[in-house]
Amino acid sequence: MQETSGNQSADAAKTPAASPRPLLVYDGDCGFCGYWARYWQKLTGDCVEYRPYQEVAAQYPAISQADFQRAVQFIAPDGHHASAAEASFLTLSHARGKGFWLALYRNLPGFAAVSELAYAFIAAHRPAFFRVSLLMWGRNHEPPRYDLISFLFLRLFGLVYLSAFVSFAVQAQGLIGSHGILPVAELVDAVAGRLGPERFFLAPMVFWLNDSDVAIQAVCWAGAGLSLLLVVNLLPRLSLFLLYALYLSLFYAGQAFMNFQWDTFLLETGFVALLLSVATAPGIWLLRWLLFRFMFMSGVVKLLSGDPNWWNLSALLDHFLTQPLPTPLAWYAARLPPGLLKFTAGGTFFIELILPFLIFCPRRLRFFSAFGILLLQSCILITGNYNWFNLQTMLLCLPLFDDAAMRKILPRRLTPLLQARNQAPRRAVTVVVNALALLIVFCSLVQMDERFGGNPPVVAQAVDGLIEPLHIVSAYGLFAVMTTKRHEIVIEGSYDGAEWRDYEFWYKPGDVARPPRWNIPHQPRLDWQMWFAALDDPRRLRWFSRFLERLLENEPTVTALLERNPFPDKPPIYVRAQFYDYTYAGSEEKARGRWWDRRLLGLYFPAVHLKGE
Repeated sequence: MQETSGNQSADAAKTPAASPRPLLVYDGDCGFCGYWARYWQKLTGDCVEYRPYQEVAAQYPAISQADFQRAVQFIAPDGHHASAAEASFLTLSHARGKGFWLALYRNLPGFAAVSELAYAFIAAHRPAFFRVSLLMWGRNHEPPRYDLISFLFLRLFGLVYLSAFVSFAVQAQGLIGSHGILPVAELVDAVAGRLGPERFFLAPMVFWLNDSDVAIQAVCWAGAGLSLLLVVNLLPRLSLFLLYALYLSLFYAGQAFMNFQWDTFLLETGFVALLLSVATAPGIWLLRWLLFRFMFMSGVVKLLSGDPNWWNLSALLDHFLTQPLPTPLAWYAARLPPGLLKFTAGGTFFIELILPFLIFCPRRLRFFSAFGILLLQSCILITGNYNWFNLQTMLLCLPLFDDAAMRKILPRRLTPLLQARNQAPRRAVTVVVNALALLIVFCSLVQMDERFGGNPPVVAQAVDGLIEPLHIVSAYGLFAVMTTKRHEIVIEGSYDGAEWRDYEFWYKPGDVARPPRWNIPHQPRLDWQMWFAALDDPRRLRWFSRFLERLLENEPTVTALLERNPFPDKPPIYVRAQFYDYTYAGSEEKARGRWWDRRLLGLYFPAVHLKGE
């Protein structure tokens, strides 16, 4: 290459360069400089040439050896050169998606000065930063790719969707069918009469077109079929769009039975997954942002609630007993030493409040964050039945890794079959995806501000409210207040008002001799609602009285939601609900087959009968 320098003579500057490519000159004796020069070379490819100054310094006498040793030098084909931070940003401007650094350097007041100061500090401590680089990124650092990660995420997310659709399909008729507890047809008639055409935007669902039982089953099983198409990578983008639309329809049609965080969590993840299938980079960052919000806000709400059980770290002393649907292992977890349970509660805060910030850090810190979150979710999964919720959260840890890390754990023969290199989307598509990404981030910040007790600008709240019906952004926060007692509702029926028989649910505690069951990834929505009903006044729960009415009718689609109907041939004349306090049985009682102890608290809902009976 011809001698060029920013300080050379005008004649020399006009001399044609030997190569049309710009040149980055670095200190070949500096481990830190060589480390990042190799990384940048992988970023820029053939667009920039990289040479140590020990090989080319003689060609550029206008640049002193001290300057070469002090900072990298970027030499353009026209002979102009720059050094230090500016040289770094000029180099990165030749890498796809990295040109914004140079734009900030040249256009944002103060950014150039701060950049040069930071560069000078790092250059003065290169050995230390070299060790940090090795620690944070590894010895063979390369530009991260997420083609394999994206492919695996979408395939596995198809299984999450499959679980959600099939789970609701086997319950749908009893919950929202024409003879169910809360028929969707009644919802359609009531909302249509009250809102008119506005309903199509405020509650977007396909059931405005058809609210029959056949339509409900068609939506559920179409969702299951599309989930399988996503799993096998057939029409993934179309499948993701339809899956989101169908689940959004079930979300509104499900009414009280779909009013859970995992439903909005699935909808937002599904929408981001659609963006990921179109543009990998913004999709990966949005998935990380979603995981950050979900984990961090779960920790924040525990503190903001002021619940003393969280503040004094005693929450887990009750959690394994009082959680909605414990697993068999919860009995053992509840008997762990109190000191260990308090330590575990502190660990939960560390994972939820500290580790989420590592999601945006260098790769090995991201890995550490992922492993911590996976550990927490695994512990929750084995002690509590939370359907696909924990599995989906664990899946969201996948984008914290990269293809290089994934190739190390997958069989070599399998990797080429899974590798699907995504083509760069068209510019118009990129603009749309980036705009949607910014909208999601903006609205999520508005919701986080509100959770913190802030008062966002009216315009910001209006934008958030405009997209709220689509549920592409939601507020999260789990177990803000810990319940310390387990109160259970036991529904009984009778022919004469004297002899009463218990209805038995599939998963919620009832028979004291029946152990807790596993139901992951199934979501028994009636069982869950019974747990929440025990915390509420039954007069406020429209669905509960409707449930009792269906039991008096012996409606088969509703009794199918129960494990045991004590009146299989003839419906009862009366039904009532008793209120019990449940605790785990002791070791001796458990050895004799008794898992629970219970104590009658009183009547939850008085005996009722059908009119005319």
